[in-house]
Amino acid sequence: MQTCIVYSGFDEGAQIIDLMMLVVDVVKGVQTQTAECLLIGELTCPRMVVVLNKIDLLPANKRQSAIEKMTKRLHKTLEGTRFKECPVIAVAAKPGGPEAPDPEEPHGVPELIELLKKQTYLPQRDPAGDLLMAVDHCFSIRGQGTVMTGTILQGSLAINDTVEIPALKVTKKIKSVQMFRKPVSGAMQGDRVGVCVTQFDPKLLERGVVCTPGSLRTLYAAVISVRKIGYFKGPLATRAKFHITVGHETVMAKVMFFGLPPADASEPPSDTKPSSLRPCSLDSAFSFEREYFYQDEYVTGQGEAGPIPEPQQWALLEFERPVTCPSLCLVIGSKLDTDIHANACRLAFQGRLLQGFEDKGYAETALPRLRIYKTKHKEGQVERVTDEYSVIGRNLFKKETNLQLFLGLKVVLSTGETGVVEGGFGQSGKFKIRLQEGLFPETKQLLSSTSKKKGKGGTKSGPTNEEAPKTDSQPVAIHLHFKRYVFDPHKKMVQL
Repeated sequence: MQTCIVYSGFDEGAQIIDLMMLVVDVVKGVQTQTAECLLIGELTCPRMVVVLNKIDLLPANKRQSAIEKMTKRLHKTLEGTRFKECPVIAVAAKPGGPEAPDPEEPHGVPELIELLKKQTYLPQRDPAGDLLMAVDHCFSIRGQGTVMTGTILQGSLAINDTVEIPALKVTKKIKSVQMFRKPVSGAMQGDRVGVCVTQFDPKLLERGVVCTPGSLRTLYAAVISVRKIGYFKGPLATRAKFHITVGHETVMAKVMFFGLPPADASEPPSDTKPSSLRPCSLDSAFSFEREYFYQDEYVTGQGEAGPIPEPQQWALLEFERPVTCPSLCLVIGSKLDTDIHANACRLAFQGRLLQGFEDKGYAETALPRLRIYKTKHKEGQVERVTDEYSVIGRNLFKKETNLQLFLGLKVVLSTGETGVVEGGFGQSGKFKIRLQEGLFPETKQLLSSTSKKKGKGGTKSGPTNEEAPKTDSQPVAIHLHFKRYVFDPHKKMVQL
């Protein structure tokens, strides 16, 4: 089977797709693109018929057994899908191929037609809601106007309705409507129509959508719910770029994954990768009012004891160019630049568009509303004691660090005392810590003995006490845990 993803509007089209036909080369079997089409079918269609094509390429004396073997393999493949036990039929649409000097009659095509008739049913269509029509051709008729032909994916239309062509930001009034070359007063979801408007250049629109004015939004970025597609190999990394299919467009976007905070937030983790062994609730919807945890990559449902339910996760998509799409539409993330001949699924994740950002300056106006944070851990050492309630620390901050951002944050000594960062000390990044309960006697003794050891290290030719290396002999560590919101323009540090 040789197909590719050429129609990117499968989400809206899913509302009127009632039956799909998966064509498989009987000789090659399931290939990468076969699996991709099957995955898209699961997302968009309730029924399927599998067609084994090119059976004329099989030796006549082994043809039937080969067909039966391939049919069993396909049924095995489909066991875990919504198309379990779907019908499989063998055909040769063009026996001998297109170059055959004396082509034979197609094999199995009449049987395929009968099978399709049996599988068809009268679908339920809904005329309610905003209009969304996929346009696949646009041409002018002298004396009439411009005709846009396509399929109504959602809602309905009628003569004298005003419709919008969102890609061009223009509105037009419907002059007339035809279905199968017959004039009609209107049409609804699922109908194939020709819509005539006036004063519109057909060269401006080859393919696209027509909709109720104002019903589609042009987005520069979006927040989506996200689920990894199981057949995709490899991690889904934050900051990676994916081909994002949304609405009727496919565009590159940078992705950032985030999830619910770890269940034991009182014990801050040491990195930005929450444990998949403690999945958070899957019931919470996205909200600007709650906090989310930054993830270096999508967290898969795989624990030490085997597969577990995946935690609910979201992603921020930042599009390389704006896209026009409806609210709550399906989103597919892919790696379409992967070698098509490689035995690897290119469809990486699916999701639902939950929140869109229409402002071109969304990074300054909208992203600060996203309360996504990273947890941070810094470790330094106590250099010396100034009094029973104060110590001087080092190696926690760099010389150029703005200490004002950390004033008042709580720190914990490795010996158990707690204190707060009170201010800087000198110009080398050292700082002063105020200990509310004072130092433990054991800590004072430990720091005192350490200082005596350091005091013996200086000679006339060697380093002085101030210059002596202290990292090897310093026993008391300082720990600082805090979080920082990724999109906070002030880069404020928040105590955990």
